[in-house]
Amino acid sequence: MNRNLWLLAVAQGLFLTNNVTFIAINGLVGLSLAPQGWMATLPVMGYVVGGALSTGLVARTQSRFGRRSSFQLGLLVACASALLCAYAVFSRQFWLLVSATLIAGYYSANGQLYRFAAAELAEPAVREKAVSWVMAGGLIGAVAGPNLAKYGKNLLSVPFAGAYLALALLALLSMAVVSGLRFPPAATKTADSSGGRPLSVIMRQPVFLVAAAGAALGYGVMNLLMAATPLAMQVCGLPFEDAALVLQWHVIGMFAPGFFTGHLIKRFGTLPVMAVGVLLNGACIAVALTGVELHQFLLALFLLGVGWNFLFTGSTTLALRAYRPEEKDRAQAAINFCVFAVMAVTSFASGALVTTQGWFWLNIGSLLPVLLTALGLAWLAFKGEAAGADKL
Repeated sequence: MNRNLWLLAVAQGLFLTNNVTFIAINGLVGLSLAPQGWMATLPVMGYVVGGALSTGLVARTQSRFGRRSSFQLGLLVACASALLCAYAVFSRQFWLLVSATLIAGYYSANGQLYRFAAAELAEPAVREKAVSWVMAGGLIGAVAGPNLAKYGKNLLSVPFAGAYLALALLALLSMAVVSGLRFPPAATKTADSSGGRPLSVIMRQPVFLVAAAGAALGYGVMNLLMAATPLAMQVCGLPFEDAALVLQWHVIGMFAPGFFTGHLIKRFGTLPVMAVGVLLNGACIAVALTGVELHQFLLALFLLGVGWNFLFTGSTTLALRAYRPEEKDRAQAAINFCVFAVMAVTSFASGALVTTQGWFWLNIGSLLPVLLTALGLAWLAFKGEAAGADKL
């Protein structure tokens, strides 16, 4: 862990504070403003759709202006969109809130690249650990996010408006952190230098397909259940403070393993660690199906968080084998687009399913992406872990 990685870990933590706060409050604010109950999670969906739509633009700004400048631009957008969210809540404009979270997706598309930046700031021999440790910075979000949502709820006369204003200040703090990052200079391009292989060639590699699917489906299952949890707990008569506690332990489960996930990948391999993540997702669903008491929500969401960490860290590490340095911007953009696209679907589905079908059937539906992820890992293991990856 060098100075750059420490700063990047803090930036990751502040990014997750924003995300956890959004998850905790956007569905509830949406429920209070939406014309129909099934539209409650559209503000959550707007955030991830905005991220999906921004992946190409972020790739271009990263390539043209560099990592740090692009990260700073994303934080400016985060500040402005949080202020717009606060205004939407004050003025009780549902579609303005959805639009504001859509704009905030640009920040999310930038923040999703922190983990890839970690690999660039470490020696090749310890890239897995660098990715894992920077992701462990998300523990900041585990503590700050739920508490910011809980105490920001009644900070002003309008519920949750204070939380959005706090997120604007958080973005300014993150800008100060990111300003201290120092990235190695980009390789100078010459007239005869190659820009690498076409994206279609990169994406046809089995190792890329499984890395993208593992990241997207792992995030999708996590998002499907996490976004629905505050709504499900409210329907079950549990107070918002309990929902904040459950989300806090969920995010601890997401990022506390970051202190050792890289070591596990180094010792046992990427695919076995990802397979354990799939099993933990299955265990989460099994616990959730046993009942709707606080301890069941708590244990299920904690297992979901740990499972996500193993899958997502493993997918990020696996993806590093699929592209060359000169191909990184478009390859990473393609992976993040897959993640955001699946998250967009699950964000909408979580609100629609939990308000119409209930928590039980929502969990039953989550079994399908878990099974698909398991099949993808088995396929790549059969072909060989590095199958389809050209010499990089």
